[in-house]
Amino acid sequence: MKKCSEVMTKNPVCCLPDDLVAKAADLMKNEHIGSIPVIENEETKKLIGIVTDRDLTIRIVAEGLDAKSTKVETVMTRKLVTCRAEDDLQKALDAMSENQLRRIPIVDDDNKVLGIIAQADVATRVDHPKKTAAMVKEISQANGK
Repeated sequence: MKKCSEVMTKNPVCCLPDDLVAKAADLMKNEHIGSIPVIENEETKKLIGIVTDRDLTIRIVAEGLDAKSTKVETVMTRKLVTCRAEDDLQKALDAMSENQLRRIPIVDDDNKVLGIIAQADVATRVDHPKKTAAMVKEISQANGK
């Protein structure tokens, strides 16, 4: 089984809690990504949250908030599920399935962001079509929330 470090996208684009939501949305658009880790600061790169395209849809658009005046910390998810670079990929896949996550940040022992694993990374970097299909199905199931 591969390690998370072999599948993750290294050095993902990150944003700061004080960044405006509009900046996060622009980064998602320009980088063709659906989530951005939120870090404490550029020096430590300590993970404190994650903001997703879904967060922007539900917490900004649906609530009628202004993306040009709302800070990322207002809409970011603070309850984080992460893995370590040396973890077996299966641990990340299980965590993604159990928590219905489309992406999972990879951090070191100091919670510094090293990378991120998204469904697309699994689909393109892991040669297990059945495992990939099962993960996508589990993540996509309605959970009644």
